[in-house]
Amino acid sequence: MAKNNNNESSPTNKINIINNNTKIRGDVSSVGDIRIDGILEGNLQVEGKLVVGEAGKIVGDIVCLSADISGTIQGNVKVRELLSLQENATINGDISICKLSIAPGAVFSGKCSMLSEGNDDTIE
Repeated sequence: MAKNNNNESSPTNKINIINNNTKIRGDVSSVGDIRIDGILEGNLQVEGKLVVGEAGKIVGDIVCLSADISGTIQGNVKVRELLSLQENATINGDISICKLSIAPGAVFSGKCSMLSEGNDDTIE
């Protein structure tokens, strides 16, 4: 028998996944969290958390609440909370963040600006 769940899911609890061997061209926006293991060529706006896996690649500007990066980003990144760069991460572009964590081995090439809370989330 199916389990009856009376709790409605919030759209921000949903996780969108772009798997390996998937390539998307165009701008993407998401209310929930998103994980990229494939390739996205376009700007990305996420109201939740962005995770870029080791095989993931984004060519475009990003605005998100928080991010955990293990793959490659070519573009500017604006994170309203914490940006975590794991040991395999590569970012070629400017970052604007409130908090930053960089693991040994991560590569960052660009300018870093610290944001204060309350900044807007538009791509600059």
